[in-house]
Amino acid sequence: MKYLITIIGPTAIGKTALSIHFAQHFKCDIVSCDSRQFFKEMTIGTAVPNEKELTAANHHFIQNKSILENYTVGDYEKEAIAKIEELFQTNDYVVLVGGSGLYVNAILKGFDSFPEIDGAVRTAINDKYEKLGIGYLQEQLKILDPNYFEILSKENPQTLMNPQRMMRFIEVCIGSQKPYSSFLNQKKNQRSFTPLLIGLEAERSVMYNRINQRVDIMMNEGLLNEAKTLFPKKDLNALQTVGYRELFQYFVKEITLDFAVEEIKKNTRRFAKRQLTWFKRDENTKWFDFETPVPVIISYITSQMKE
Repeated sequence: MKYLITIIGPTAIGKTALSIHFAQHFKCDIVSCDSRQFFKEMTIGTAVPNEKELTAANHHFIQNKSILENYTVGDYEKEAIAKIEELFQTNDYVVLVGGSGLYVNAILKGFDSFPEIDGAVRTAINDKYEKLGIGYLQEQLKILDPNYFEILSKENPQTLMNPQRMMRFIEVCIGSQKPYSSFLNQKKNQRSFTPLLIGLEAERSVMYNRINQRVDIMMNEGLLNEAKTLFPKKDLNALQTVGYRELFQYFVKEITLDFAVEEIKKNTRRFAKRQLTWFKRDENTKWFDFETPVPVIISYITSQMKE
């Protein structure tokens, strides 16, 4: 039996530290499932594991791509599953860790199958977006797939501001003449491993305080300068990310630096709340307080494993 020990939870809750404990205990590798830690140009603002953490266990999918690459969740699924299967050739355990719910789902359940869409459809949608902006994409999705638009509005509003994702939704709707959501939750690919899901959580006030502290640490470590080097590429999809977006507003004098920092904290807290809402939907997750002693969690994992 092969086990994918999966750690999920909101940002700044301690997933990285726990993943290293697991990797050392089970003598296995870590596969990252954080959609922003893939990018090598983004270090401070994405809380990439530091050098000490990276040397404490073998990590995969950490800063392995450039923000200039068009890297989709479908691309990640193919590459990550291939790597996980490779790791299982020599080990019964792999640790998967990250807070990107869509990417976690892609690994655990497989990605939904979509029809081939004529490239001309995407080109036409892109041209309209260039002229009319994100509002056009939002209005089109609301018309073509109102149910999915409503779900995103409530559970993942950040996606509605992501032009690449929105264009994909609309091209599927137009190209297939069916709602994008009609292709979701179909029968997925079978996986050769058994997932064991561990969730980390904390009282909301504690979680928010940890987020505020992390943002202060990021600013002290040089997030402002990192954002400044990335500012010329601010329109790239990878940079439509909390922590960078707000500083880009500061650079164009829309807001003050102090206000930008407060906005980063506020938007990160909102993001953490959405992460929890997403992850709490999976009834197979065993949740632990973030201060639970590691041996207690390891004992639970071991109890779930079959001889």
